[in-house]
Amino acid sequence: MGLFKTKQEKEIEKKMLVKKTINQMNKQISKLEDQKKVYISAAKRAKKLGLMNQYNLAVTGLKMTMAQQKRAQEMLLNFEITSQMKDMTVMTHEFLGGLSLLSKEMTKLTNSKDFAKVQQQFEAAMEGVQTQTEQMDIYLDMSEGEFNAHTGDTNAISDDEINSLIDQELAMDEVSDDDIDKQLDEISKKIKETNNN
Repeated sequence: MGLFKTKQEKEIEKKMLVKKTINQMNKQISKLEDQKKVYISAAKRAKKLGLMNQYNLAVTGLKMTMAQQKRAQEMLLNFEITSQMKDMTVMTHEFLGGLSLLSKEMTKLTNSKDFAKVQQQFEAAMEGVQTQTEQMDIYLDMSEGEFNAHTGDTNAISDDEINSLIDQELAMDEVSDDDIDKQLDEISKKIKETNNN
């Protein structure tokens, strides 16, 4: 590979970096989901055993994990939307650049004043692309500010929401335990009936 990279090689590297970033964000969200299950399980055990200190500790961990997961999902969505906007801006820029070039060529061929107006319009459009790029930068800066504003905000998830989630999990466990007991009773009856025959 040469010392200087071509424009195409640089573009491929940028696309690979975007994919890598999205994959890392998805992995982080998945890890947080696993961590959430661990805290729910710990809270359920503590609640069943009446260990309120451990229950409160598990709830605190769960709240922090859920807040981080929400933040990570917001960041991923923001990143994906921004990436798509960037692709659209590049396409628009290339389209307008091509049209501008064609317009200049047509002006040379026809030597008409009408084409000079078209060229001015395309130049104005190119300035619009520059403005759009600047607005994109402002948007990214604002997004970063939003993410920073939400850092550490575990109060966004209420205690009622956490308690409801854990109670639902406990209820599902109890239903499962009841089903197992019923199945064991049925098996015992069948064994007794077989022995009696």
